[in-house]
Amino acid sequence: NVRWQRYRHHLIVFNMSAKILLSNSIRFWHCARINSAGQIPYGCEIVRTVEEIVRLVHPALNSLKSTQSIRTFAKTQAVKMADSVGLSNEEAAALCKPADAATKDFLFQQTMYRIKDPRKSLPFYTGVLGMTLLVKLDFPEAKFSLYFMGYENPDDVPKDPSERKRWAMTRKATVELTHNWGTENEEKPVYHNGNSDPRGFGHIGILVPDVYAACKRFEEQGVEFVKKPDDGRMKGLAFIKDPDGYWIEIFKANVV
Repeated sequence: NVRWQRYRHHLIVFNMSAKILLSNSIRFWHCARINSAGQIPYGCEIVRTVEEIVRLVHPALNSLKSTQSIRTFAKTQAVKMADSVGLSNEEAAALCKPADAATKDFLFQQTMYRIKDPRKSLPFYTGVLGMTLLVKLDFPEAKFSLYFMGYENPDDVPKDPSERKRWAMTRKATVELTHNWGTENEEKPVYHNGNSDPRGFGHIGILVPDVYAACKRFEEQGVEFVKKPDDGRMKGLAFIKDPDGYWIEIFKANVV
């Protein structure tokens, strides 16, 4: 039956993973992390189809010493995974509630993340990604500044400071870059991008007319790639990094 097939599949995966771990001395977290970037090292091919299983299992696998203990662990996990499935379309739809009338004028306006050095981030978001600085807000008493970025025509930006602020706060899907003064002087990275343990925030996404043309230009500009368009199993989309290491997906609407 379906449950047995899922159990058998996950058991095979876990047992093969155990063999890889023991025979090749490959730490499982490394395989999973490289997989998320679309680059699979030799010996980790089995991870390609079960990335989420690897993320769940690898901390425990690293603490197990013998083949038998890992096999026992794999059997237990296979049972659990056989019963673990995502939401059906029907369940997802049932969980969604009708919007309350009070939310009629709500608007998704901004995503905020912290940046280390605006002298690096501003040229990237404008010159590389083509965004416009909508407004800059300074808070000297708290020693930080906000830079609101978005895809708006620079000619549409109001000249009056008060009007510019009001206008910027009504634009859709902006990025709020927050700079805490002084972080630019730190030698090491200051912020966590969410794509290594403990995982959390993932990425923002930029819709482009031609992914390959966009990535060719990014490559010429020296942008760091997490995944190029033809890397990994998902073709035609890419991930790049901003100066702080935050991931940015580059995609076309018909690819995702």
